[in-house]
Amino acid sequence: MKTIKFAVIGCGHIGKRHAEMITRQDHAELIALCDVKSASELDVEKYQVPFYADMNELLAKHQDIDVVCICTPNGLHAEQANIALDHKKHVVVEKPMGLSKANCEEVIFKALRVHKQVFCVMQNRYSPPSVWIKDVMEQGLLGNIHMVQINCYWNRDDRYYKKGGWKGVKSLDGGTLYTQFSHFIDIMYWLFGDIDNIQAKFKDFTHKHSTEFEDSGMIHFEFVNGGLGCLNFSTAVANKNFESSLTVIGEKGTIKIGGQYMNEVEYCEIEGYEMPELPEANPANDYGAYKGSAANHNYIFENVVDTLNGKTNATTNALEGLKVVDIIERMYKAGEANF
Repeated sequence: MKTIKFAVIGCGHIGKRHAEMITRQDHAELIALCDVKSASELDVEKYQVPFYADMNELLAKHQDIDVVCICTPNGLHAEQANIALDHKKHVVVEKPMGLSKANCEEVIFKALRVHKQVFCVMQNRYSPPSVWIKDVMEQGLLGNIHMVQINCYWNRDDRYYKKGGWKGVKSLDGGTLYTQFSHFIDIMYWLFGDIDNIQAKFKDFTHKHSTEFEDSGMIHFEFVNGGLGCLNFSTAVANKNFESSLTVIGEKGTIKIGGQYMNEVEYCEIEGYEMPELPEANPANDYGAYKGSAANHNYIFENVVDTLNGKTNATTNALEGLKVVDIIERMYKAGEANF
């Protein structure tokens, strides 16, 4: 096994998570960090690696790097992925891969041209309920899918949208579906495929002073493979996150995965099937005043190291990252007239 050398661009909450997982991963080495803020301000001096304010300077000085992790504001992801690819590096890009389908296509085209891998971070795929329901779907145990409902009800108040930051700024953040709930749209696409005939309504209930976009929405659609779907979401929930849930009604059974982070199977009734006991899900990423999705980044770096050593394939490839952005873009377009 070759040791894979990493650099992390962006050292906020998620960038520090990447740095930590790299240092813990066998056959992975953290080579350098980069951010516009200082290392002391970000509390990353403990990693004892060179620190840069400029990504190009980092890449010029460390040509032995294999993989660049992009953990910056959403609106910079595609541009910085392209810079890394220009330097002939593999890329791990945090969700979303970009803020438009066109951005993502440019990244994929460049990656193909320079023969490098682009790994998209969609860590919810690794949670035990997700792994289990993927197996249920692949075996066809539910038969034809009739209806799918996804509910994402979170709290993101002024503790999250701080003045002077990038969160809430449309050009850098993109919107609630990109920053908060793209993981769940990824799970939907992974399990049920593409969607069509989208109808959407969006509202901004409690964030008019802090964001340039909606905080809540109801979206209805049809799956290309058959069945009706809806996504209801809000970041206007008072005080703390309420739930993220997935309900699937099929020809031969019904499943509901719930909990705050879609981390537990709440209901399973399938003809002739007994559900196995699942491993416990990892806790959510804890950011102090608010919480995020399950802390599964360790699986991502294990997959990157194993893939680049020829032992496995990428769990979330760039085409899937593009499809999630494409679906979100179409959802927003469908709701433009209603917001």
